[in-house]
Amino acid sequence: MAWRNLGRNRVRTALAALGVVIGVVAIASLGMAGAALQYQATQDLGGLADEVTVTPGEDNPAEGLTESQIEAIESVVTDATVVPKKSARTVIESGGEQAGVSVTGVTEASALYDVASGTAPDRLQSGALIDSTTATELQLGLGDPVEYDGRLYRIRGIIDTGGGFGGAGGSGTLVLPVSAIDTELYSSVSVIAADGEAATRIATAIEERLNEREEVVSATTLADIQEQIDSFLRTLNLALFGIGSISLVVASVAILNVMLMSTVERRGEIGVLRAVGIRRGEVLRMILAEAAFLGMIGGVLGVLLSFGVGLLLFEFLVGDAMLVLGWQSMQYLFLGFVFAVGASLLSGLYPAWKAANDRPVDSLRA
Repeated sequence: MAWRNLGRNRVRTALAALGVVIGVVAIASLGMAGAALQYQATQDLGGLADEVTVTPGEDNPAEGLTESQIEAIESVVTDATVVPKKSARTVIESGGEQAGVSVTGVTEASALYDVASGTAPDRLQSGALIDSTTATELQLGLGDPVEYDGRLYRIRGIIDTGGGFGGAGGSGTLVLPVSAIDTELYSSVSVIAADGEAATRIATAIEERLNEREEVVSATTLADIQEQIDSFLRTLNLALFGIGSISLVVASVAILNVMLMSTVERRGEIGVLRAVGIRRGEVLRMILAEAAFLGMIGGVLGVLLSFGVGLLLFEFLVGDAMLVLGWQSMQYLFLGFVFAVGASLLSGLYPAWKAANDRPVDSLRA
């Protein structure tokens, strides 16, 4: 009976369902957009959150880290890879072109750099690595020589610079054996931990060991920054969800209007039903069933449209449409549908209560 009553005025019913569809699409689409942004931020920072960078502190008497300080750091870190680094700058030339590069001297190149071609040795004792952007600019390839401080080094690997935010091998990078840079002081130390939690623990342990009363070294990690970004994106998702919910509130008002108009038009019919023995609870359930049907119809259509929008969002923002199937984004389809049905039922409560509590005699006189 509830389904038949909705079909009496198809245009009015369709418009109310359309309002629900728009509300669900707004909620789910904005939520999935936030989920896509959070996934992208996690991917970009995920490879950096497990790295601790140790640099000279404000009270360090030298302009870099000494060999004894490096040994102290290595004594503290027993479950992670410690990579001391020396730094310099130079200009390299090839084919009549020049490029300024940042020179980094390391031993364990494989711990810090991903290469697009060639190799990044576990122990870099000869040869060089160069970033792909500079290699393309100077038309350099594997086996080609680069000069630093009067010595030639053959390129053993091309560093991949397309790996996202803040990678170790950015544009303008030349990696050489640590012995190539003629200085006793190290510019910094990178510690590669198992995860962000381990990195935070290691950073704290290093500062406690080396900084007794003065800030001799500074140990920083991106794990805290990633957590702050995740917290901000979660707040943004809630804000977007709230904005989308406004559309569904407007749709609920439309459903309330439809239910009120429907009960007014059928007041005499409801009076007859009450007169022949239909109880108040049955009238109440019938009107609420009509509201639930509206919510479910609009919710299902809205979920289907939102799923298509989610595929486009993840393809555009992340580059993989199938990632929309993850719970982080699919939860907004579920929430949108539940919100649609719940809002529809709430909108139908007053019309249902009013229809159920009208006296049969008054309804038949109308």
